[in-house]
Amino acid sequence: MPDRPAFRTRAIHAGQERDPATGAVVPPIHLASTFVQPDASMTAAYDYARTGNPTRHAFEHTLADLEGGVRALAFASGMAATHGATMLLAPGDELVTGTDIYGGSWRLFNRVLAPQVVKVTAVDTSDTAAVARAVGPRTKLVWIESPGNPLLTITDIAACAEIAHAAGALLACDATLATPAVTRPLEFGADIAMHSTTKSIGGHSDLLGGALVVRDAELGTRLHWLQNATGGVMAPLEAYLCARGLKTLELRVLAASATALALAEWLASHPFVRNVHYPFLPTHPGHALAKKQMAAGGTIVSFEVAGGVEAARRVVESTKLIQLAVSLGAVESLIEIPALMSHGSYAPEARRAVGIADGLVRLSVGLEAFEDLRDDLASALAAASAG
Repeated sequence: MPDRPAFRTRAIHAGQERDPATGAVVPPIHLASTFVQPDASMTAAYDYARTGNPTRHAFEHTLADLEGGVRALAFASGMAATHGATMLLAPGDELVTGTDIYGGSWRLFNRVLAPQVVKVTAVDTSDTAAVARAVGPRTKLVWIESPGNPLLTITDIAACAEIAHAAGALLACDATLATPAVTRPLEFGADIAMHSTTKSIGGHSDLLGGALVVRDAELGTRLHWLQNATGGVMAPLEAYLCARGLKTLELRVLAASATALALAEWLASHPFVRNVHYPFLPTHPGHALAKKQMAAGGTIVSFEVAGGVEAARRVVESTKLIQLAVSLGAVESLIEIPALMSHGSYAPEARRAVGIADGLVRLSVGLEAFEDLRDDLASALAAASAG
């Protein structure tokens, strides 16, 4: 056995030891809400399920190992995980964030945190100089996404880490679109990696969850205290499903990424399509950086169609195999319009100002055959162009 087994090997074995009581290859799901104590000191490994659960800890162990972190914390949703990281902020602190970010994160930052007297500054984080200008003495947390959602902008994680640390701030990276199989932000200097495990880690559209992974034990202890105090923990069944999803994560993501690249290349040549966004296309502004930070281009392709939002609506409502739904990273392909769906929480003027066009379409590529997805898109685009 090598000293450091490969990613897919660790995804199967790290934290997933056989059950010592029965020899079961798959660890059991522990549904208990409370645990009998040997005495009144409350020093046993488990006492109450909000504080800790064996099934949740097994998943957290695996995820921390895959990310190269010292600790992972599993939350009830991706937004609960994001909120957990922002609870490190106090009134008067500043959060510097990107403009190409998930709509739920934008809503949390601007409609929940900002009214609580946390200053929120948004910049194009793919422009490292803009990040450096934005970070100041009040900045305590820099929040980036790479690739960004939904425009798939690429941010230099290492450069942002240097900027944040020089100011005494933490760097958190939402790596949901990349997954640990493609990009591991902690390896580039980030302090916190966030995942909506609802997406590729779960991978089958049947769970809700989120996670934070850290590379510093003291930071992990602080975040666990906040998580325990506020209670947004992942339930045991979801933890079991996430652990199962990790076992096939690399295989699924790399296969879907290959299909996504082929679809992006095909879409770029289609006469009814404008502005295809995909990091591994040579025409993408962040292509060179993406090749350095990412093992593959990811499973998401965004593109604009001629005719604006009404034409985009006809496209997404005309696909047969690709299903009209929010979310991403599943085995089935999904399609949506960010302006109307996943990013509808953005103020319209803010959304347009950062380049999220009303006619932008986001495609989450699943595990179907390329030819079937291509033909489905071709039929939908033909219907949309016909009016």
